[in-house]
Amino acid sequence: MQLTPDDLIAQAMQDPVNAALASRLPGLGLPQGHLTAGCLFQSIWNRTAGRPPGWGVKDYDVFYFDDSDLSWEAEDAVIRRVNDTVADLGAKVEVKNQARVHLWYAQRFDAHYPRLVSARDGIDRYPIACTRVGIDLADGSLYAPDRLEDLAAGILRMNPLLPVPALFLKKAADYRARWPWLSIEPPTTATADGADGADGASASAP
Repeated sequence: MQLTPDDLIAQAMQDPVNAALASRLPGLGLPQGHLTAGCLFQSIWNRTAGRPPGWGVKDYDVFYFDDSDLSWEAEDAVIRRVNDTVADLGAKVEVKNQARVHLWYAQRFDAHYPRLVSARDGIDRYPIACTRVGIDLADGSLYAPDRLEDLAAGILRMNPLLPVPALFLKKAADYRARWPWLSIEPPTTATADGADGADGASASAP
């Protein structure tokens, strides 16, 4: 099945929570705001499995990037604004400022995490390559640095920018427990050892 950016967006918007978030959140003016992760790509797998678009979605991830104030208080204020805007949806919405992930990641996960430079930089660090997708809340465009063919076919490959086999295999196994037809490509030694910039697991992996 050929999967285009427009097709992915249209399928994701069949989930009424995604549609509501895409409609409401632009009004908050989140800098570099993106709706991202499982709430998007899982809709494609659900279509293949004949399930509703939102089946199996644990939460709805919203990334933004604001390095003008790296305090928790500033991020918490944004989280509260978003929660107030979407409280009636009855869904778990996770909001994270990608500019400050490096401040808390090491303490929480005991691993180094670099200072990111954009919201998309956070999306780029998902453990599984084909899951790196996000909808820009400002213009509705799709950010997808990997091949949509793999997403459509259910092929899970380790992200070469995050060559952490244990993390990849754990996440891939979790997905295949819900969508058994998914195919896991075993990471190779060359892939695991040859990429630059792999400093730790994604703080907001889908």
